[in-house]
Amino acid sequence: MRIKDVSMVLAGATLIVTLAAPPALADGTSLPAPDIAAVSAVHKTALTQGAPGALTRIDEGRTSHHVATGEADTAAHTQMDTGRRFRVGSVSKTFTAVVLLQLVAEGRVDLDAPANRYLPEPLPDDRITVRHLLSHRSGLYDYTNDMFYNTVPGFEAVRNKVFGYQELIDLSTARPLNNAPGAAYSYSNTNFVALGLLIEHVTGTPVATHYQERIVAPLRLRNTSYVHPRTSLSGSYARGYLRQDDTTLPLVDSTEQTVSWAQSAGAVISNGKDLNRFFSALLSGKLLPAEQLEDMTTMVPVTADGKQSYGLGLRGRKLSCGTTVYGHTGTVQGYYTYAFTTGDGARSMTSLANTSNNGTVNATLGATLDASFCGSGAAAARRTAVTGSFTEDIAPQVTRD
Repeated sequence: MRIKDVSMVLAGATLIVTLAAPPALADGTSLPAPDIAAVSAVHKTALTQGAPGALTRIDEGRTSHHVATGEADTAAHTQMDTGRRFRVGSVSKTFTAVVLLQLVAEGRVDLDAPANRYLPEPLPDDRITVRHLLSHRSGLYDYTNDMFYNTVPGFEAVRNKVFGYQELIDLSTARPLNNAPGAAYSYSNTNFVALGLLIEHVTGTPVATHYQERIVAPLRLRNTSYVHPRTSLSGSYARGYLRQDDTTLPLVDSTEQTVSWAQSAGAVISNGKDLNRFFSALLSGKLLPAEQLEDMTTMVPVTADGKQSYGLGLRGRKLSCGTTVYGHTGTVQGYYTYAFTTGDGARSMTSLANTSNNGTVNATLGATLDASFCGSGAAAARRTAVTGSFTEDIAPQVTRD
């Protein structure tokens, strides 16, 4: 690609790069230009709140904005940059949902059939459908509430452990359902572990192979992998740092782990460029037929203000400028991720902070959405994070201080 304009600014500890080329694609969104200064300000706030580093990459047509702040490795004092790989946590759920919905399109799975039709061992209620699993409406208890009730001891207990899908499901079904199937939204990692087992049982093929053949290879995602149960990341990556429940104690380097406690609910590794390409391809119709994409993007509000919604393995966020973007958030020990795109896939954004168990940082990082999609000034009023207790995608029913 011939680059028409390249601008690069090093401001303090923040590296900002914009690569622009003559427009090749109509964006279809009529959005204002991203507010890169606001993105940088969000990063700097997150660092004051305990994140070692942060990155944001915005892609639209052949224009790309890169903002990186702080450190990717606190021991080596390596500067963060937007090309680094990281653990994407629950963004993995969208990968799993794409595989499942492709199987629906192939006639191998019925969304509204009982999930037990496709599983080797039954879930405790025959009324739980495949759609309920994809939309977090099964009622299945999230076993991570118990596993990570104490954040660091829980993590260290499973850091190198290898689980089977059924073993994790059994941890969930030892507890009562949160609600009757279909009655309410209740986020649970158990749903997407069950979907991983369902995919493998129906096809006889590992989830890792499906990711590779159905998503990674067709989209040429060169920095995306699913290495479970291998513990290490390869290439250039950001190390992850987990905050302890006693916040006076130092951060714990949580980079190396099997992520076997999550698997198809959260064990994908990627980077900003690949996640932007993935969500852009998904929303622009390159991964699913129209019927399945419509199912996936049919959103039901999950917050009282209606600004956050959930479809099938996909989140919706209504931003301050009225635009709704689609993607997923991700939390895994040491990493917070936001990866979202416009409804036509024209503008995509991925942001990362390399810490977790810090709701203040997570809320602050979310302000990169408004800065990226709503333009100048939109993020200014949102840079101050919420205070008080918080919950997140790991142990979602455990309230942290």
